[in-house]
Amino acid sequence: MKAAYIKETGSSKNIIIGDLPEPEIGADDVLVKVSAVSVNHVDTFVRAGSYQTNLNFPFVIGRDAVGEVEKVGANVDRFAIGSQVWTNSMGYDGRQGTTSRYVAVPADRLFHIPSGVDPIKLVASVHSSATAAILINHVFQAKSGDTILVEGAAGHVGTKLIQLAHTMGLRVITTSNEADFDKMDRFGSDLALDYKKSLTKQLEKHDIDGVDFVVDTSGKVALQENINALNERGTIGLITAPEDNKFTFNVRKFYTTDKAIRGFVLSHATIDQFIDAAKLLNQRMVDGFLLDDDIVEKPIEDAAQAQHALETNTVKERLVLKF
Repeated sequence: MKAAYIKETGSSKNIIIGDLPEPEIGADDVLVKVSAVSVNHVDTFVRAGSYQTNLNFPFVIGRDAVGEVEKVGANVDRFAIGSQVWTNSMGYDGRQGTTSRYVAVPADRLFHIPSGVDPIKLVASVHSSATAAILINHVFQAKSGDTILVEGAAGHVGTKLIQLAHTMGLRVITTSNEADFDKMDRFGSDLALDYKKSLTKQLEKHDIDGVDFVVDTSGKVALQENINALNERGTIGLITAPEDNKFTFNVRKFYTTDKAIRGFVLSHATIDQFIDAAKLLNQRMVDGFLLDDDIVEKPIEDAAQAQHALETNTVKERLVLKF
């Protein structure tokens, strides 16, 4: 079968397009005929070896895919041959990736594509959408009426955070370029702030004493500024880091107000968290949410080029590789 794989970690030049044996499935697995995969920054970290995880070589790259069920294991009863499905947690922790014509997926990591939902839009969305869903529901344990501040809100994760938080009844405050304010409003932001101006002064102007949760999707906002924006017992969710990988903040003021900083990456999510997120994502997608990404479609043969484009920040759109 055709696959994009590596024989060792390293640069995007290590990616090989070639033939590999079709995978065998176990009793709890499903063989999926892949139609498309998305390309994520974490895929480049795994390939480069900068994200340490168990890899079996030759290693097929990629973690998200959509496709059709080709075969089911003896213990699998949730899927039938021909079912349209998606997955978003392959390609790390000992599991082969998805950028191959066929992939053996554990049944508990596989989900149905809802009727009427475009598979290409879905696969482009699920990484950032699942990140947002698990962050809100499991890391923050947010509830209706809470206030969340989303910084860098016009990006892929930011727009998903807005939509999910809005539909869950949270008050959503966003920072972005002023040119994106209409977009923020359309996605469900209750208050759009200019990222170029002082966050503290803008919050004061709108009589906002504090927020319950902060997510900086850009890694460019000073940690102390975000701590200052929190209510007592508020939480910052860290999903990225500043370029110099350093933060400074007033430790005494931080702990004496019971504030918290929680790091989160999707690679450490549990099966139950993935399942909960998938249910929520499928529901919201049926309702027309989370499918708004600008997408560039490329053939599987461009896998190396696609990863290089992400690493060099030469593309803003979501990249989807198709068979």
